[in-house]
Amino acid sequence: MTALHTKIAMVTRRIEERSADTRDDYLDQVAESLEAGPRRNLLSCGNIAHVAAACMPGEKRDLLGARASNIGIITSYNDIVSAHQPFEAYPALIKKAVRQAGAVAQVAGGVPAMCDGITQGQDGMELSLFSRDVIAMSTAIALSHDAFDAALYLGVCDKIVPGLVIGALTFGHLPAVFVPAGPMPSGLPNKEKVRVRQLYAEGRADRAELLEAEAKSYHSAGTCTFYGTANSNQMLMEIMGLHLPGSSFVNPNTPLRNALTEAAALRAVALAQLGPDHTPIARILDAPAFVNGIIGLLATGGSTNHTMHLIAMARAAGIILTWDDFSDLSEIIPLLVRAYPNGAADINHFHAAGGMGFLIRTLRDSGLLHDDVTTMLGQGLSAYTREPFLDGGELVWRDAGTSSADETVLRNASKPFLPKGGLKLLEGGLGRAVIKVSAVAEEHQRIKAPARIFATQSALLDAFKAGELTSDFIAVLPYQGPKACGMPELHKLTPALGVLQDRGLKVALVTDGRMSGASGKVPAAIHVTPEAQDGGAIGKLRNGDMLVLDATSGRLDVLVDPAELAAREPAPSPIRRQRGSGRELFSKLRSMASGAETGASIVS
Repeated sequence: MTALHTKIAMVTRRIEERSADTRDDYLDQVAESLEAGPRRNLLSCGNIAHVAAACMPGEKRDLLGARASNIGIITSYNDIVSAHQPFEAYPALIKKAVRQAGAVAQVAGGVPAMCDGITQGQDGMELSLFSRDVIAMSTAIALSHDAFDAALYLGVCDKIVPGLVIGALTFGHLPAVFVPAGPMPSGLPNKEKVRVRQLYAEGRADRAELLEAEAKSYHSAGTCTFYGTANSNQMLMEIMGLHLPGSSFVNPNTPLRNALTEAAALRAVALAQLGPDHTPIARILDAPAFVNGIIGLLATGGSTNHTMHLIAMARAAGIILTWDDFSDLSEIIPLLVRAYPNGAADINHFHAAGGMGFLIRTLRDSGLLHDDVTTMLGQGLSAYTREPFLDGGELVWRDAGTSSADETVLRNASKPFLPKGGLKLLEGGLGRAVIKVSAVAEEHQRIKAPARIFATQSALLDAFKAGELTSDFIAVLPYQGPKACGMPELHKLTPALGVLQDRGLKVALVTDGRMSGASGKVPAAIHVTPEAQDGGAIGKLRNGDMLVLDATSGRLDVLVDPAELAAREPAPSPIRRQRGSGRELFSKLRSMASGAETGASIVS
């Protein structure tokens, strides 16, 4: 195995140095909790009687006698999110497996799980990012009973896994196992879905044709198959050592999936035992683990949303990440995966080509991952270069392949698709922003064009439908940041902008809002900070201002005299109607939100 790349070592050391005080404070809190021993041993007789009241007789006897570990289950199950619907059956599987191991499992609480696919372009999207912190709070509330020796976290999608991680880290003395549900089987290819969407945007396909294509894409229980934020979450949990090896992308409701769920439950029982296997989550999620997470994100061309979520998750562990860390690592991490939107394949194709086991093996062997990390299985990543399968009904692991089964989807680190990672930091007269370059063709990575300012997504789409967008332009959508309106995703713009790009126009997007993890064809400088609501320059742009978005050099500039730009009054924030979407309940959260570069979090 090659020695760790010097730049990875340098970035990690820099993170550890800047985080020294906050990490020490966090670990001191964890140590204080660990010193007292299992917290449920400190519960009064009345407290523990409440905990055990609804249990089966044998479980009640063991809990009251403190003879068995109690494993908490935090679930994000609901029926409306396809990725989370399989979790309906998990508690029963987990309880049975845990009971056979001589322990007890209880559902500690549920967390909300909203779907960006459902709220895309709708008012509810303005609550999406803040739901992460609600999930973190809900997780902490569920664990605050101090009745558990370890916890299992059932989550998949965009804000849910980051929220669960933040909540789990507030109880960093507890061992933690994250349990995925897996992707739905492949349906209509993603490129065909996009083709129909663009035809519909042009008026060349009707609603029935669009609905048929969408329903063939999102057709069963499981995660959406494109490589967006949900599947990026699963990659992160595995490469950071919180999933069982090879478990992220096994389809739901299969014998292997059920066996992995039962094995995850048994691992939680083992981790809960006071002894050599006892591994609190605070020991797993340290600076090297988060650096490994960033590397996995860059190597796979993962979701830009994690330039915020990873920062927020790390901060919960007392670790301070910055966009500069992402940018510096991106210079030396090769792109090894082509999964939509970075290619034609979906996540099932990635898994079949070798998946996480091959990816971790090639990065590790090339000195591009920290191997001196603690995982839920112990020390080092060697266990994560293996993949699970059933042998006569028994779950076993074997070494992952040493070569990719499909080099159009997954490559060895010595033969990458691109020599640099999928994300890029942009800087210039408009502030700082991020761009996902792995899905943008090289000829579209630099654009110089006049700004066209739009107050809302609808305003841009109306201009497109009216045939007003006939020349090169950079669409600017200010006042989409966390303090302005909760930072909604603007993925609804992708079909229209994609049509214009296909017609030969040079187009791009600049916004202090977000784009979906499924976006990428059109160059988009997103998460612009400072945001317009904070007085950022993006709020002072005018129609016709010449902008330069250059992903090759990392620049985002406005060709207006800086003194003139500074003297301009910011454009007024658009008036937002309250339509019963719940936004009024989140007005205080918006006022408390931090900027994108610090994780857009309300949780300090």
